[in-house]
Amino acid sequence: MSALAAAAPGAPPVRQPRLRYSNKPALAGFRLSLGLTLVYAALVIILPLACLVWTGAGLGFADFIRIVTSRRALASYRVTLSAAALATLFNAVYGFALAYVLVRFRFPGRRLLDALVDLPFAIPTAVAGIALTTLFAGNGWFGAPLEALGIKVAYTPLGIAVAMAFTSLPFVVRTLQPVLQDLDPAIEEAAATLGASRGRAFRSVVFPLLVPALLAGVALAFARSLGEFGAVIFIAGNQPNRTEITALLAFIRIEEYDYPAAAAIATVMLAAAFVMLLVINALQARLARYQEASR
Repeated sequence: MSALAAAAPGAPPVRQPRLRYSNKPALAGFRLSLGLTLVYAALVIILPLACLVWTGAGLGFADFIRIVTSRRALASYRVTLSAAALATLFNAVYGFALAYVLVRFRFPGRRLLDALVDLPFAIPTAVAGIALTTLFAGNGWFGAPLEALGIKVAYTPLGIAVAMAFTSLPFVVRTLQPVLQDLDPAIEEAAATLGASRGRAFRSVVFPLLVPALLAGVALAFARSLGEFGAVIFIAGNQPNRTEITALLAFIRIEEYDYPAAAAIATVMLAAAFVMLLVINALQARLARYQEASR
């Protein structure tokens, strides 16, 4: 009744209560938490990376270039980058399909399959490498029939890609799953009611909304593949100029007590990972702006 009276002609205006906003953060002890976070990041992340770059820079420019552009180093870059790209491409397709199936469908064993996705996180990478080598060796369960078809996996660049794909798959799946769960299935139903086929609704409506998350998962998977060591060295064969990855070459230099050379090689891979992450973040920001503008 009071609202009606206030809305009636000639009635005095109702004074609305003024809301007061506080600039104080909701989290208690925010400054202390922020300080501890920055100290942790400086000691555990920034300081080791800075020491790595500093050690590599101590060689001098000429020696640094000579080490990182040697024939063996260039071959290791080629093997690492090509295998990581192949593994990431596989995970982008298979990881996307797996995440979609786990979110949108209900079937017996779904929870078990969802738990198995995290298996590469739970087991040591060396154990994964030994298991993959056993499976894909010439007398293994998978290796024997593949070699009968003329496909050799163990001790080849293909085996390196298999190991990288195994260890980096969870990054794609776990990045896409929350976005798929938050995506309302009614969007696809609305597209279907407007006459779009299931495939067109997926391509035009669902997939564009998932591209930023997919790019994030792909970037993490690629970065993880670049730094993979334990699972790769068992199945790679570690042949210089053929199946030797960059992480192993840096480890060999450490075993030779050539720490500056190891730091120089590691600095190159660190720079490659940073550049790749910056490019992916720029693409994500551009896609986000494009999606906001198209709404």
